[in-house]
Amino acid sequence: MKTLKKQGSCKWYSLLTLFLIVNVQVEAQIMPFPQHSKYTAGSIRPNHLTQQKLDVQVSTFYDQWKTRYIKPGCIKDQYYVWFERKGKECVSEGQGYGMLITVLMAGYDKAAKTTFDGLYNYSKAHPAKTSPYLMAWAQVKNCKDLDRSTATDGDLDIACALLMAAKQWGNKGGINYLQEATSKLAAIMQHEVNPKTYSILLSDAIENDSPDYYDTRSSDFMPANFKAFANAIPNGDWQKVTDSSYKLFALMQSKYSPEAGLIPDFISNTHKNPHPAKPNYLESAYDGYYNYNACRAPWRIATDYLLYGDVRAKTFSTKINRWIRQTTNGNPDNISAGYTLAGNDIKGRYFEALSFIGPFTVAATIDKNNQQWLNKLWDYLVGFKLKDYDYYDNSIKMLNMIQVSGNYWRA
Repeated sequence: MKTLKKQGSCKWYSLLTLFLIVNVQVEAQIMPFPQHSKYTAGSIRPNHLTQQKLDVQVSTFYDQWKTRYIKPGCIKDQYYVWFERKGKECVSEGQGYGMLITVLMAGYDKAAKTTFDGLYNYSKAHPAKTSPYLMAWAQVKNCKDLDRSTATDGDLDIACALLMAAKQWGNKGGINYLQEATSKLAAIMQHEVNPKTYSILLSDAIENDSPDYYDTRSSDFMPANFKAFANAIPNGDWQKVTDSSYKLFALMQSKYSPEAGLIPDFISNTHKNPHPAKPNYLESAYDGYYNYNACRAPWRIATDYLLYGDVRAKTFSTKINRWIRQTTNGNPDNISAGYTLAGNDIKGRYFEALSFIGPFTVAATIDKNNQQWLNKLWDYLVGFKLKDYDYYDNSIKMLNMIQVSGNYWRA
């Protein structure tokens, strides 16, 4: 009888131990920071500092970034990334950035999963009119939607972050990240991709009879994201989006920016005669220039080379690297905040913008010939204080530092 009791106790103890192990595995990070990922052969990272120093610089800036920008939502278990501008508290772009950053910093940040889930809960609580899986693009104070249309880039990054979360934490910890990601990707393909050209639409508000149905925003081309999407939904559609966008970007470089290799913020008429958008097409007089949207392209496309080795990404990035090193005389302090497609400074833009500097830093990592330039860019980028810049500059800087330090990975 005593023996049976002992066996019973051991059985319950074993079950309890197994339960605890399973739950720890659900919460534990599979890809904790720092990762020191192995990027495509021949790519580089700053070599004038130790890897430990790079990691510390990343984590130090992350602490500052999170303290400033992660805010509690109006409902429990929700967080948003503070947009920091009058009239808007949050935009879907920021939720995407925040989710990418927190999933990548998990391990260093013990509360990363809680923050990530809260960011996603907020995005789900603000659905677009067209689909519960897309996010309304902006919220004002009291968490009210500005309107219920989307901004495609936010949805694209949120979907990618969900795929990364599935790798980081698994799918049994409250949110089935993979299921949420695939549902979101289906909605993106239905409402935010042109089914005729496979170019990215500006928003779900663009319909087939809209005058800008064949227009696209250059910064919405995220080939590394799209390859992760293609792995999650292997029906060929995301490969078509990737191929059509690379073809479009190659045309923009060769026809409109043969010397600098730059692309415009917006591209019109993608189905027949693609060309840079006209002034004041949507946002400013510089919509056809290399401005505050297109500045992200070197980062997005270089990421595809670092993670997947796509030679098209290297070709694109090499042109820009050659030009920016030449036009700045190898001095990062000469980088301007905007250029014409001919590679000339936009008048009056002689100031530092991290959203331009950071992506050039990522682009420099594709080739060992950029080593000295990369080292200078890294020190220059890291040296700027968070308090002196806004949400957009600081969030791009944060993501770019994670990548350049070798701590980004495939979704």
